[in-house]
Amino acid sequence: MITSEAIGDWTWEVTPNADGIRPARAAETAVAVWNVLAGNELAIPVGRTSVSVRSVSDSRDVRVRADGLSLEPDPLSAETALSRAVAEADSLEGDFVFDVRIECPGYWLERGVKHRAEKLFVIQAEVWKDSLLVVTLETYTDAWLTMDTRDREQSELYTENAPRLAAALEGISSLLGIAPTPGDPNRHATPTETGFEDPRIEGPAYDDSWGTFEVPTRSGLLRSGIPASEDEYQEITDQPVRYFTVQRDGQTVGFLWASAGDEAAGYEPRTAAGDRAFEAGSEWLLRLRTAHSHGLNALAALTWTAQNPPRPESDLIVEKAPQEAPSLDFLEDLSGRY
Repeated sequence: MITSEAIGDWTWEVTPNADGIRPARAAETAVAVWNVLAGNELAIPVGRTSVSVRSVSDSRDVRVRADGLSLEPDPLSAETALSRAVAEADSLEGDFVFDVRIECPGYWLERGVKHRAEKLFVIQAEVWKDSLLVVTLETYTDAWLTMDTRDREQSELYTENAPRLAAALEGISSLLGIAPTPGDPNRHATPTETGFEDPRIEGPAYDDSWGTFEVPTRSGLLRSGIPASEDEYQEITDQPVRYFTVQRDGQTVGFLWASAGDEAAGYEPRTAAGDRAFEAGSEWLLRLRTAHSHGLNALAALTWTAQNPPRPESDLIVEKAPQEAPSLDFLEDLSGRY
């Protein structure tokens, strides 16, 4: 399963030499970690990078902010967007926290087939007052676990993917000259120096952590960018659902659905598509609100909304007729798995 919050994380604290650590070195380190991940196709083009510099004493005092930068083939060469942001950060004097963050698309494997997730890993490198470099790696899939986050055993998937993660952690540790500190146990899993603990031994911290926590988290992300409203359909149903596959610019970003037995309708983001799945989903939810304001029942709204996409020039409904799913849970699982 793919998640919008990290499954686990690992941290390396690098002690500087006498000259301290400047932002340029942190950026170089982050790119070097990317290259380690790329060696196992855990990071593939094109990554997205953000850079920020804020005051140590006041986090609201932001001196540099650059978001959504493409990680170009040689990202720190002269005149790239990243190198310009880093140069601006390097020019500052004072007590600051420098942060560079790279979202890494990458592949996880299932029976030899590559599946792409737009945010498989996130690399973060922070410099505190030129005196400490903290490198953090986060992962957003449970492909490294013996059981997925819905409590299903996946030994074959684990065998294909866990060694790739272990090799990456070893490579990063060799690069930085220090072993990682695994993150704390969380609602999904318990990180170790080489990957994750086996949840089959003591059991998961929560039953069906993906369904319990990720589903409401995704709903919150979808609705965070649109105004609250009571003019909409019910969000949940225990009835079978009918749905359409939604594409934007040729990429599947989610599923538009309606209940076959009550007045529920909504949109399930395909988490593997990353942020654009949620950006598109917010717009589709607004279209459903329009259908609701017209007095359409849920199934009629499904048809009307599919015929009136928010972005006709780039949005595509794949099927000519709606597909059927036995439950909303089935569709949620589909949207979070691939």
